[in-house]
Order: sequence, then C-alpha cells, then structure tokens
Amino acid sequence: MAEHLLITDTDALEDFCDRISDAPFITVDTEFMRESTYYPELCLVQVATPEIAAAIDPLAPGIDLDPLLDLLVNREDMLKVFHAGGQDVEIIFNLTGKTPHPIFDTQIGAMALAQAEQLGYSNLVESWLGLSLDKGARFTDWSRRPLDKRQIDYAIADVTHLAKIFPMMLEKLRKTNRGHWLDEEMERLADPSNYQLDPDDAWQRVKVQSKKPDVLGRLRAIAAWREREARQKNLPRGRIAKDETLAELAAHPPRQQDDLGRIRGLSATWRNNDIGARLMQAIERAEPMTREDMPATAPRGPSLGKDGALVADLLKLLLKIRAKEMNVAARLIARSEELEQLAAGVREGLSILAGWRAEVFGGDALELVEGRLGFTVKNGRLTMTRPQTED
Repeated sequence: MAEHLLITDTDALEDFCDRISDAPFITVDTEFMRESTYYPELCLVQVATPEIAAAIDPLAPGIDLDPLLDLLVNREDMLKVFHAGGQDVEIIFNLTGKTPHPIFDTQIGAMALAQAEQLGYSNLVESWLGLSLDKGARFTDWSRRPLDKRQIDYAIADVTHLAKIFPMMLEKLRKTNRGHWLDEEMERLADPSNYQLDPDDAWQRVKVQSKKPDVLGRLRAIAAWREREARQKNLPRGRIAKDETLAELAAHPPRQQDDLGRIRGLSATWRNNDIGARLMQAIERAEPMTREDMPATAPRGPSLGKDGALVADLLKLLLKIRAKEMNVAARLIARSEELEQLAAGVREGLSILAGWRAEVFGGDALELVEGRLGFTVKNGRLTMTRPQTED
C-alpha cells in the first residue's frame, strides 16, 4: 500500500515534491468548489505515484503551492495522469497561466478501449480493480476545515487507485497500436486555448433559436458583458443573468433601462442601477453579426432540412458500424453535432476530416455524403459498398 500524507505547510510540500521528482508519472486530482464563484476555489490537491500519495491542503495558512505547480507545468519528463481532467487542468491554468504537460486522461483512454462513452471514475475503478468505492464523501463541502480522516482517505483513494490503473491501461493500449490517436487527444486537452475564454466568444455557450444577425449580434454583446461582470465580481455567470434571460434580451431588446424591471430573471432594481445601465450600454452598442463571424459550430449553423436529417442519420449509422469494427467508443471518433454539420454541407473546421479521424471514419463519411459510398446487406449483415459508376 502506498504511503499516505496530509500536507499543510510549504516545507512538507517541498519534501514531497523532491521524493516524487524521479517518478515517470504521477496521478493528479483536485477537489474544488465553484457553486458561488466564477473561478473554481481550489480546496485540495491529491498526487500519487505507486509508492507514495499525498493530499495537499491549499487552504492551509501560509502554504505556498509553487513547488507542486512547478512540477505540474514545467516538468516535461514527467507524465501527469488525470481522469476526466478538464476541470483539474482549468484550475492549474488559472493558477499558473500554463497547463500540465505531458498529460494523459484515463477517461479518454477508456474510450479507446471501448469501455464507455464517458466512463465515470467509480466505474473505472470497479472495472479495472474490482473495487466498489465509498461514495459518501462525494458531496463534501471541501472548503470547510478541518477535514476528517474519511474525507482525506476518500480524496487520496482517487489518485492511489489511478496509479494502479494507469500502467494496466497503458499496457492494453499499446497492444491496440492506437497511441497516435491518444497523443492527438491529450495534446488537445492540454491546449491552453481551451481555458482562455474570450468574453466575445461567450455567446457560443448560450442556446438561442434565432439565426438573425441582429439577434446574434446582441447575444454576443450581452454574453460578453455578463462574462466581464461575472469575472469582476467572481460570481457564477448565472448569478448575473441566466442563459434564458440573455436569449430573451437578445431576441426582444428593451428600449430603455426602465424596461429591465419587467424582464423575467432580472431584478427590478436594474431599472435604475449601475449594472442595469451597463447592460443597456452593451445592448445599444451591439452590431449585427456578419456571416464571417459565425463559425460552423455556432447556433446559426446551416439548417439540415428533411433530406439533411436523413443523411445525418446515415452518418450516425456509419459511425456505429466503424466504432463496432474498431472496438472503440463512438464518441471518441465523432460527435452528433459534427455529423449534422457534415450532412448540412460544412467542410471546414471539422475534426472528423483531419488527422486519425479522417483515416478511420471521416474519409468514408465524406464519401457517403457525396454519394460515393452506400449501405448493403449481405448474409444478413449490414456492410458498406461503393456504387458502380456507368462508363
């Protein structure tokens, strides 16, 4: 059993980092709270090798996390292993302006082994180690002190189990010869641009039915305003205004600030306070969105229509066939929204038309859309066929 430590001061953290400095890989997890803040509040960091594990308390008085952060973002000779690590990487990026590298995510690795589309940590541990985890501490308020032994044991178990699973998973992945697939995925996960949200791009997170340039222009302006307000106040976006409210404001803009008091989801005080004035300023300055500003993944994406929807269904069938043939999770290859975009005529900016995805699926998907590939049934099995062309 790996040695377990609780670290609450800088000297102990430096000693721990020295002890693990020669490890070829470390497993990493974090516990955080973000219900009442814009930026996630880091409450605990767990790190392990097969021999030693520690829970590091970033809320301990006077502790300096620099020795650990240096290890995470500046040691290119040490692999950092996470499970579903997007939010963990985001926290590290917020603290350092860098992402851990190199990186491996066991949830993505499990998809390459056809375990599940998005395998949860508990299921990962059960499938690889045959252990059922205690889920009682899952909803702990990690910001409260002191932490009891059960909470600490629960948190450390996340990385000690992962330190056992990762070598087993790596060995199995080597036999599949799919390492270059995962290299692409891990580089994507570690790309700092994933964690640098430009307020002017925040509108893309908001669902809106309209495809009108003026509505989308207002949505972009209002969403950027909300992003800046939330950051400045360190409040969740929804505490400023919910997505549905933004969509309503974009579709039916108020003529004057006094009208804000009658909009569902906004406080009546906004009709004459500073935040209401800033919102009105954002609405009034909004300009209609140009077509060039609307990426294929935006709400204005091309309409499928009935025929396009049928083509998208055929693409999903092709994806299901390919995933089954290769014994991988379909989601690792493509997502439904990309298939719909391909069916609607989009050809630029689709991940399925580049890299390994184009080799194993995207090329055939494009041929299917363009009529050079079809389905047939042979001996009761669905297979692909290329229609004969007439001379």
